[in-house]
Amino acid sequence: MKKLMLLGDEALAQGVVDAGCSGVFAYPGTPSTEVMEYIQKCPEALQRDIHRTWSSNEKTAVEEAVGMSYTGKRTMSCMKHVGLNVAADPFMNSAFVGANGGHIVTVADDPSMHSSQNEQDSRFYAKFAMIPCLEPSNQQECYDMAFHAYELSEKYHLPVMMRLETRLSHSRSGVQRREMLAENELKLPEDRNQFMLLPAFARRKYKHLIEIQPDLTEESENSPYNWVEEGKDSSLGIIACGLAYNYVKEATTRYNCEYPILKISQYPIPVKMIEKFVDDCEKILVVEEGQPLVEEMLKGAIPKNTKITGRLNGAFTRDGEMDPNKVAVALGKETLSGKGLPEVVTGRPPALCVGCPHIDSYKSLNEALKSYVEDGQRYVFSDIGCYTLGFLPPYNSINTCLDMGASITMAKGAADAGLFPAIAVIGDSTFSHSGMTGLLDCIYDKTNLVIIILDNSTTGMTGGQDYTGFGKLEAICSGMGVEKEHIRVITPLSRQFEENVQVLKEEIEYEGVSVIIPRRECVQTMTRRMRAKKKQEAK
Repeated sequence: MKKLMLLGDEALAQGVVDAGCSGVFAYPGTPSTEVMEYIQKCPEALQRDIHRTWSSNEKTAVEEAVGMSYTGKRTMSCMKHVGLNVAADPFMNSAFVGANGGHIVTVADDPSMHSSQNEQDSRFYAKFAMIPCLEPSNQQECYDMAFHAYELSEKYHLPVMMRLETRLSHSRSGVQRREMLAENELKLPEDRNQFMLLPAFARRKYKHLIEIQPDLTEESENSPYNWVEEGKDSSLGIIACGLAYNYVKEATTRYNCEYPILKISQYPIPVKMIEKFVDDCEKILVVEEGQPLVEEMLKGAIPKNTKITGRLNGAFTRDGEMDPNKVAVALGKETLSGKGLPEVVTGRPPALCVGCPHIDSYKSLNEALKSYVEDGQRYVFSDIGCYTLGFLPPYNSINTCLDMGASITMAKGAADAGLFPAIAVIGDSTFSHSGMTGLLDCIYDKTNLVIIILDNSTTGMTGGQDYTGFGKLEAICSGMGVEKEHIRVITPLSRQFEENVQVLKEEIEYEGVSVIIPRRECVQTMTRRMRAKKKQEAK
């Protein structure tokens, strides 16, 4: 098989396709988006007609993947780390019902929050659910681990987590492919009750999950992805997890450090391997991307054990990405940092694109709200997407951003407390993701608020993916109970400024649930579409 130059996300995607996957269910989110995008264009996936459309959100993605696993097919659900919070309910229960066909849950973490609202470590979720977790250290392991994960999943009838991080997801390297495996045939579970979580079954399944933990640990002890590299200087032993192994190798090679290294890329942690490694070294430095999961487990009930160092004792900061320089400093070496950026390279804060329809929407909203505030202070509840940039000058249009869908529910809570006017701003894809249930709460309580669904006809922030509510927003809102005369569609253009301000004022004055939909295509997707059209016409 030929060698491919792939991103970490793409290597994993090619791996699951070659390992016989029949369906991928995902919601876009940096840094995981490229997994699904690669499979949507992958020739082998097209030839096999592997399921590869976006789901409404991460929860439905996991549930759909569990359903495909029920039929005996190999499947994958995929998301970024905060998406796993949305999917936590089915994810945790999937450890109880298990898997029939292999089920991989891929989660891409974002240390240093390059494009995220928090910096959580998904390995804790795998430990919480008591399922195996694989943490590749390079693109080849991203590919190879897909095969390993399916074998592990089907051997123990459990979902297996694949944890990636931004640097690995978005860096490219050569990947050697294997022969493609055939897809599984349809085969329903031998135990008809395997996927039933009535309390009587759930108690039995929980006991079983606990009972197999030693077997999963033994798998890690013998995993081809966990190994020890001997070193001549045992005054320090380094435990390096996943991607951090590369940072350790770069720093120790640079300074000719001959410390022994234990690489961990499969969890539960290999206890015997670690115990022997720790016993053979005078001190231990734990290098892990994310939070101090392994370090905490090593210290266990002896918090004053000074032999173990890492993020907890200040050898590394508690936040931010790891890198070779941080490892070098922790080893007591000179910094590996190069020269700083030249002055000519100035920082570029994020901003709405030139021509973005949200700009005109925010200008209209700001003008409409002038009639309702005395000190110029507006209180508008917003959400996660491109439009969150409306917080920044010169717009200063929004005040909050909590999680997907929270704009509507936060505005409802504020309205329940007496705030007027209560305004929620949400994107069209985000509304489909998790805004609809908030709207249902508003309708049930006849809340007095205005919901503005910024419709740019795409999932803009992650690059322009499709979403499930496209073309149906008015029908959804009407079907859920919003009065048709208070579902207003406007066109966010400067020439319609006065008209749009008037619509906003009218709906603010209406005592009840109003939905205003400013609709104009994202300038980025429109540009790509027009280029493609010209290219097609030129043929």
